[in-house]
Amino acid sequence: MDLTREMRFSINQEMRRRGRVFQERIKTRRALRADARAPLVMLAHGDSWFDYPLDGNDISFDGPTDIIRQLDPTSVNDENVLSLRAEGPQYIIHNVSHWGYATTDELSRQGQQDMLDALENYWEPLGEKPDAILFSGGGNDIVGDQFAIYLDYAPPSQGIGPNEDRFRGALARVEASYKSLFAFRDKFAQGVPIFGHAYDYAIPNGVGAPCGIGPWLLPSLEYCGYSWDDQPDVCRAIVKSALQKFSNLLMNLAGEPRNNFHVIPTQGTLTDDSLWGNELHPTGDGFAKVADKFRAALNAHFATV
Repeated sequence: MDLTREMRFSINQEMRRRGRVFQERIKTRRALRADARAPLVMLAHGDSWFDYPLDGNDISFDGPTDIIRQLDPTSVNDENVLSLRAEGPQYIIHNVSHWGYATTDELSRQGQQDMLDALENYWEPLGEKPDAILFSGGGNDIVGDQFAIYLDYAPPSQGIGPNEDRFRGALARVEASYKSLFAFRDKFAQGVPIFGHAYDYAIPNGVGAPCGIGPWLLPSLEYCGYSWDDQPDVCRAIVKSALQKFSNLLMNLAGEPRNNFHVIPTQGTLTDDSLWGNELHPTGDGFAKVADKFRAALNAHFATV
């Protein structure tokens, strides 16, 4: 995502505010350290699935609009209160995510610096290290006008899905970013597990977000000769194939024990189209279902460590 100087300044201001929120809330965790309900403390970095300002396609100023806010309702706005769920482990999440980020933004020099600033300025002074790093990235590397790069013109010369050779190049860039994340963790947060996900099967129906943002899939599909009105199943199959290939990449990375990387199984969760606000983003109810997958994976992992 290309940022103007003004946008970068605004993001930096927001990251500093979130850091102050985190430091206030970590004190509550220390008071609960001997309690079985003491919260897990995690660092999150990602895209709009971790930092989404809308509820579906409606403006929301203070709601559970993304995965992180579902897991930790007070992660952004409340500087004094620790919101605890009635059951299960609790979470305090320091979120340095921003909507629109590709993995090449998240693991760029500036993206890594955002994580490092969080650790050095807000964690280390308290003698803390994350229990886990949550990461969301890969979708924005592919979607948008560049999605057409990876598509064969209709009718396809191969099976339904992105062009194998060209899409492999896109996945290689994403893979490099994830490997850079592992290297960052090994240097600055050694031993901390990383949890990622592979989104869910987006609906290429041409529905974008307000203010002319998006759509991100259908324009490329239409340009290459695929019609949502006449071929919705074909359009869905192309997008599903791309996401499955992305998931396979993450699973391969998770299969390397030295990566200490865990893929949360989110694909196939949002089977009801009403749980999607637009092509790429679930509604609040949809994000709640995805967040339940995160809770299950985190609870299972930390019950055994």
